[in-house]
Amino acid sequence: MQMQAGKRKNLVVLVLAFAAVYIIWGSTYLAIKYAIETMPTFLMAGVRFIIAGSMLYTWARLSPSYERPKREHWRTSVIVGALLLGVGNGGVVLAEHYISSGLAALLVATVPFWIVLLGWMFMGKGRPNWKVTTGLLLGFVGVYLLIAGRNSEAGGNNQFWGVIIILVSTLGWAIGSLYGSKAPTAPSTVLAAGMQMLSGGIILLLIGTISGEWSGFDLRTVSANSWCAFIYLITLGAFVAYTAYSWLLKNASPSSLSTYAYVNPAIAVVLGWAVAGETLTGRMLIGAAIIVGSVALISLQKRSKAPVIEESGEDELTTVASQGRPRYST
Repeated sequence: MQMQAGKRKNLVVLVLAFAAVYIIWGSTYLAIKYAIETMPTFLMAGVRFIIAGSMLYTWARLSPSYERPKREHWRTSVIVGALLLGVGNGGVVLAEHYISSGLAALLVATVPFWIVLLGWMFMGKGRPNWKVTTGLLLGFVGVYLLIAGRNSEAGGNNQFWGVIIILVSTLGWAIGSLYGSKAPTAPSTVLAAGMQMLSGGIILLLIGTISGEWSGFDLRTVSANSWCAFIYLITLGAFVAYTAYSWLLKNASPSSLSTYAYVNPAIAVVLGWAVAGETLTGRMLIGAAIIVGSVALISLQKRSKAPVIEESGEDELTTVASQGRPRYST
């Protein structure tokens, strides 16, 4: 009886953890949209990650298993933080001034494509097999459907540049993910995430300062919607969802956990349409379905145990790609 109760409890926790990662991380794109309505772009993102990073760092610091990070761990955190948060998240936040949150989420879902291509072309990670190649080709067809004709639509020039900014940010995410997969990091995933958030948050704050965002900024002009979104991004988006993700790393299979990489954009599209009234065209829905399917094909690719595959580096490459994006929310 106790054993059955324990299994039911674990099942409930498992479902709640997946719900947090799916729904909360999928909703961060819409929260960003509301936050930057009346908050400066890079200052909002920088302060958010500094606060969230401080929370995670403190949590790890108080853990009985805490180990003081070494200098090389901080070096990795600065580089990864600059790429994932400075270029990656900073680009997403900036782009959402010009494109919908749903479109931003779908384009961010292409990160696994860049991880596979960059790893193969520049890092000797091995040629993608036919399933991964099919996923890549389908994914780029989906991206084309999403961005084709944007320049001719109302406000199309801004939308076009918003798409370009997102694609640059996904490259930053991919490069940061590949670098972080090899570079030395703190043994605790919570500590490593906190260090990267602190580093990336400081970089974003510097970008906001250099770009003059402090000039004319008045806290009294920040709307209630923006404050609520900002608090949501820090507490639920960063802390709660990441805690759930950390638990899942130890209690769920890698293949099931990797599903968040293509569930999140679907959640983001639905929320953007239902809550913010964002437009959904037939072409966008088709492109979305193709991208989600292609990411699933790449992410759920079984890691081969054949020695030739191990030597080629494909096993490691598909593992990194299956992460989809950084281990914390957008």
